[in-house]
Amino acid sequence: MRHIGRRISRAVHKGITGEESVDVSEMDGVRSLYLGSETVQSAMRVKAPFELELAYSRGMMMFLLFMKQPKELLMVGLGGGSIPKYIHHFLPEISTRAVEINPRIIQVARSHFFLPENDDRLEVIEGDGVAYLQENPNSTDVLLLDVFDSQGVPHDLYNQAFFDTCAESLRLDGMLAVNLWGSDKNFDIYLQRIEQSFNDRVLVLRTGRPGNIVVFGFKRPPRDLRWSTLRVRAKALQELHKVEFLEFVEKLKDENNSTTNRLLFNE
Repeated sequence: MRHIGRRISRAVHKGITGEESVDVSEMDGVRSLYLGSETVQSAMRVKAPFELELAYSRGMMMFLLFMKQPKELLMVGLGGGSIPKYIHHFLPEISTRAVEINPRIIQVARSHFFLPENDDRLEVIEGDGVAYLQENPNSTDVLLLDVFDSQGVPHDLYNQAFFDTCAESLRLDGMLAVNLWGSDKNFDIYLQRIEQSFNDRVLVLRTGRPGNIVVFGFKRPPRDLRWSTLRVRAKALQELHKVEFLEFVEKLKDENNSTTNRLLFNE
């Protein structure tokens, strides 16, 4: 998705790789965040600020399909804060921490995207996500990675040691969801690294063509991957959330091994 609309805010952050702008624009009632490029990093419909506007962010919520009662969620990379905001508003049983290295992004998420202030269920931490994961093993049920800059995914970050650390940060039944760009020349490399860190317990969900691909890694296999069970679960979730869970279940067939009866890992 490309940069369109009237710019309503610009801030400049001096990061590790130099100065990078944090821009906000608005068109047809949709407010969008850009980080030094014309690619939309986050979006919000102003009249429905707590809904998930972008398909990939709804795809990340598929952790609800596989985990019945997650209590703690950690997100590395904040963007406009769409997912933490959604969880805070609609899923009060989940406590969320988000780690973001760029203070300007945190400020903009709160000033322009209605991200709530920290409370007993939401904590936004300004800091290095890699260091945080290394210092907090076995600390969360769900780990979401949505780390992009003006050049896309920082390729130096997503090395094998990093994904090993991600796996170690999860509790026994925990799972990882990573937002990647399908046309990234390093996509297959990242996928192979995730597969290694999670012993091939990995699923892939394409949320657009071309576009974002969400990769899921499981600390241990879900108990029931039969299509019948997944569809029943997806239907129940879809009645509670404005997320196309049933459509995403069918899309899992496109990129993953399966039989007529069940979904399989890509082993």
